[in-house]
Amino acid sequence: MSLRLLAPRYWLTWAGLGLLRLVALLPFGAIVSLGRALGTLLRHLPLSFVRTARRNMELCLPELSPQQREQLLKEHFASLGIALLEAQARGRGVIILTAHFTSMEMAGRALLTVAPVGFLYRPPKNEALAYALKRLRLGLGGHPIPRDDIRAFISALKHNECVWYAPDQAYRKKGAEMVPMFGIPAATNTLTSRLAGMTGATVLPYFLQRLPGAAGYRGIIHPPLENFPSDSPAADTERFNRMIEAQVRLVPEQYLWIHRRFKGLSGDYPDYYGRQATRRA
Repeated sequence: MSLRLLAPRYWLTWAGLGLLRLVALLPFGAIVSLGRALGTLLRHLPLSFVRTARRNMELCLPELSPQQREQLLKEHFASLGIALLEAQARGRGVIILTAHFTSMEMAGRALLTVAPVGFLYRPPKNEALAYALKRLRLGLGGHPIPRDDIRAFISALKHNECVWYAPDQAYRKKGAEMVPMFGIPAATNTLTSRLAGMTGATVLPYFLQRLPGAAGYRGIIHPPLENFPSDSPAADTERFNRMIEAQVRLVPEQYLWIHRRFKGLSGDYPDYYGRQATRRA
């Protein structure tokens, strides 16, 4: 470890990580209760991602009443709080296709109990946190692949490895296309079908659901996607988006609503998260 990571600006990060280590010693039921309390605190702080989550719910779930969306917001932040604590608690390759739910960290750990898995990641800007997370995942048997290192991704698949991949966030780089999510066109990464086409890898959708209370988790690895890839990366991506939507409707509080998912590729795209949009909502 570099001595740079011991600089005073990282002391709060290390203190937080140490506290999480202590929390990990608690029974799972206590972690859930403490996580819900933490989520309640986060929801009442003046943070921008609270507004983002509320706006995403308005866009994606217009059939809910304002009162129902506020209740969902409450449950979502409880789910986020639990996620923050449980992250420290426990022939041709395969693309394990997932999405950003609050149980994502545990979903990765569950996979690592059955097979070595590579995972695409974006290192946090906080170097101390990035170091700690990388050490943790390596210790569990994971193989980190930087998000932009497509060559390493392809190499892993060609060596018949499993790679865990979540392409459901806003993406406006090369290869992005406008693909509907909850009926709203959004800038989306369509790389999955191209990677499957180049490598011949099998594509398995995978979702993990946190069960009520302290009942644990339910993970489902769906059968391989048939007729995948097609000749339309956008259609392939929309097909997976519909699977995400179905999972969201099962456990809406567990989707990562705080991400600004709805962005465009041109200047005429609506600003769903600006002040005017917030006032209209």
